[in-house]
Amino acid sequence: MKAMQHLVVLSLMALLTSACVTIHIYFPAAAAEEAARVIVREVLQTPDDVPAAEPQDAPEPTSRRGAPAGLSLLAMALDRVVAPAAAQQSPDLRIETPATDRIRASMRARNADLAPHLRSGAVGFGNDGFVAVRDLSAVPLRDRGQVQRLVNEENADRSALYREIARANNRPDWEPNVRETFARVWVEEAPSGYWYQDARGNWQRK
Repeated sequence: MKAMQHLVVLSLMALLTSACVTIHIYFPAAAAEEAARVIVREVLQTPDDVPAAEPQDAPEPTSRRGAPAGLSLLAMALDRVVAPAAAQQSPDLRIETPATDRIRASMRARNADLAPHLRSGAVGFGNDGFVAVRDLSAVPLRDRGQVQRLVNEENADRSALYREIARANNRPDWEPNVRETFARVWVEEAPSGYWYQDARGNWQRK
């Protein structure tokens, strides 16, 4: 019996070692969406009227009563290793740095000039998280160069914002996820009448 318990303990120790290696930190999608809404509403100057998500109840711990002493000790050791790793998957996402503050201020200031062209349909929200010229015929000839400049500057800021948020969280590999989240939230938070691209690239009016 003791030999069997010894074998089980050794097996669990091997599992413990592998657990330290295979734990992954996943992109915090819910936190990213919340952060994106904060920034998008700030830039578009739309009201923040969406209630915060209700906290979920933590699951009750599973009882280990009756387990062999060796197994209980190993289970406790696993808890000590896995719990800190799980904490690394915290829903918090850092969005405030000196760089992001400058970018957000730039986008807020530009919105006053860009919004009329978004309302007219000359410019729309692309499905890639950026803005795009949709119909320059809605813009007087003398102003078309300015519209293109606004689009270029806005896209440069958006690209820098997505990149900086990923870097601020020490996960530059999250940049595509950040951009994808913002692409959806820009459309969801856009006022009625704004144009946007669907998943297939077709323009639609909200």
